[in-house]
Amino acid sequence: MGKTLCMTLALVERSGCAVTWSLYVIRTVGGCLYTGIATDVRRRYREHANGGPKAAKYLRAHPPRELVFTRRLGSRSLALKVEYRFKRLSKQDKEAIVRAGKLRIDRTSGKIRR
Repeated sequence: MGKTLCMTLALVERSGCAVTWSLYVIRTVGGCLYTGIATDVRRRYREHANGGPKAAKYLRAHPPRELVFTRRLGSRSLALKVEYRFKRLSKQDKEAIVRAGKLRIDRTSGKIRR
């Protein structure tokens, strides 16, 4: 992300304008799950799928097959907390969330409720 864009997002977020961060999960061709956060999930998925310089290094080596889950969270802070906790779940728990299409969280701590 460019320096100007980062500064713009930070200013917009602090000013209270609607910058909504989302958690997303991508299934790779090999069946692995990749998790990230973004303000525009469709755009971010296209960046990953195109394999260009903005694609995650992991997804350049393990091409994405499909976007399997998204959840709007709100602030970047909350999105980072939820992403951290989601990545620590077992693959079985992640798959259960993807199948159910629901992720229950504590909006203060970012803890994932089961």
